[in-house]
Amino acid sequence: MTYCVGLLLNDGMVLLSDTRTNAGLDNIATYRKMFTFEVPGERVIVVMTAGSLSVTQTTIAELREAIEDDAATAETSILLAPTMLKVAEIIGNTLARVRGVVDEKMASMRQGASASLIVAGQRKDGAMRLFLIYPEGNFIEATEDTPFLQIGEHKYGKPILDRVVRPETSLADGQKAVLLSMDSTLRSNLSVGMPLDLAVIARDGLKVTVERRIEAGDQDFRAMSEAWSEALRTSFQTVPLDGQRAKSS
Repeated sequence: MTYCVGLLLNDGMVLLSDTRTNAGLDNIATYRKMFTFEVPGERVIVVMTAGSLSVTQTTIAELREAIEDDAATAETSILLAPTMLKVAEIIGNTLARVRGVVDEKMASMRQGASASLIVAGQRKDGAMRLFLIYPEGNFIEATEDTPFLQIGEHKYGKPILDRVVRPETSLADGQKAVLLSMDSTLRSNLSVGMPLDLAVIARDGLKVTVERRIEAGDQDFRAMSEAWSEALRTSFQTVPLDGQRAKSS
C-alpha cells in the first residue's frame, strides 16, 4: 500500500508520499510515487500515485509519451492543456483507460487492478488546484472547507490534518502537518514505509520550490517524531476525566 497527502493552502501547496510497495510480506520494494511535470514560469504539475504499480507506472509513462509526442495538442498533453481542470480530465481519462486494459488482461484470473491519484498544480494566471482522481477517472477537488486530499492508507494520518490544517496555515506548518500525519501512519501500518518524498509549490511560483527526499535515518524527521510523541504523552496526562474535573471544582 501507500500513503500520499496534499494540502491546498493560501500560500501554496504541500505534497508528501511514501515509497513502499508490497505484494506480500516477503515482497517489499521501493518505488517513487511522486512525479513532477514543469515548464518553469508557465506551469507546474505534481502527480502522486497509489494502488496497482502496473496501472500507475503505465499511466505515468503514457502521460510522458503524450507530452513528447510531436503531434501533442491541448487535448492530449498535460503541458499544453489550457486549464488545470483539463489537466485533471486528461489524467483521469488516461488512468481509466489503462486500468481497463489491465483489468481485461487479468479477467481470466478473476482479479482486477485499481489505482488512484492526487494531482496538484498551477498554470500561469490560473489558480492553484488540487484534485483526487478515482480509479474510474472521475475526480473531486480540494476546497476551502476541505483543504487537503489523501490516497492510500489515509485513516491513521487524517486526525491531525482535521485538527490543524486550514487554508491560512503557513507552508512551514503545512510541511510539519503532513510529516506528522505520515509519522502516525508509519507507526500504525507496516505497508507504508520510508523513504519519503516531499514537495512544496509556492503560490504563483510555477515550479517546485522545495523538493526533499527523507531517508529512514533522517535526524530532523526523527527529532520531529520524538517531539510529537512527547507532546502527546504530556498532553494526555493533563486532560482530566469528567469525574476528576468535577472533584477538583
